[in-house]
Parts: sequence; structure tokens; C-alpha cells
Amino acid sequence: VQLQASGGGLVQAGGSLRLSCAASGRIFSNYAMAWFRQAPGKEREFVAAIRWNDGSTNYADSVKGRFTVSRDNAKNTMYLQMNSLKTEDTAVYYCATKQGLWMARNGFEYDFWGQGTQVTVSS
Repeated sequence: VQLQASGGGLVQAGGSLRLSCAASGRIFSNYAMAWFRQAPGKEREFVAAIRWNDGSTNYADSVKGRFTVSRDNAKNTMYLQMNSLKTEDTAVYYCATKQGLWMARNGFEYDFWGQGTQVTVSS
């Protein structure tokens, strides 16, 4: 499986962006996919995850109520709609996928990763 993340950019605080993660190769129904992010000088952190079979989701507390993760099975694509962006959301965002439906928050449990896409939120 190869993942391609896109959609990052520069946005003002309070604005919105939508990230996409397109998968080449089959995503099986028993997979989970996730978004992580890493800000300069900080460790990678979990953002959100989704189960491919039923669309169940899981969010980090820091983004709950502002970000929405979704997927389009037909397009083999996962999305991250980011609203009410804050300067602290500035980071490189990565998508990842793993076998198994457990929506892990530890990046080491994910098998495949996309390249990052930069999100910069200005004040």
C-alpha cells in the first residue's frame, strides 16, 4: 500500500483546510487509517483515526469538535476536514494505515505511511 497525502497549505487562524490521503493498492475492510502530525521540535502525535469497514472514528482531545476524519471507500481515500484552525495546529501532517481494526494512537503500530503535507496556521 502506498499513501499520498495532500491538501496542506497556509491558512489564517480560524480558517479551514481539508487534507486528503489517497491509497494505491487495496485497503481491506479490516484496516484502520489515521492522521498524525509533527510540529518542529516536538514528537509525532496522534490526530484522528477511522475504521475502513464501518467508519468509526477516534480523535485526540486537542482536535475533537474541530476536525473530522472521513473516508471514501470507492476512491480509497481518507480525508481530514480541519475547521477553527489554531496556530498550535501548525505541523507536518502524515497519514498512515494498519491491518486490524484497532484505532491505535501509537504510530509504531501502523504499517504504511504517506509523505507529509505541511499545514501552517498564521495568527
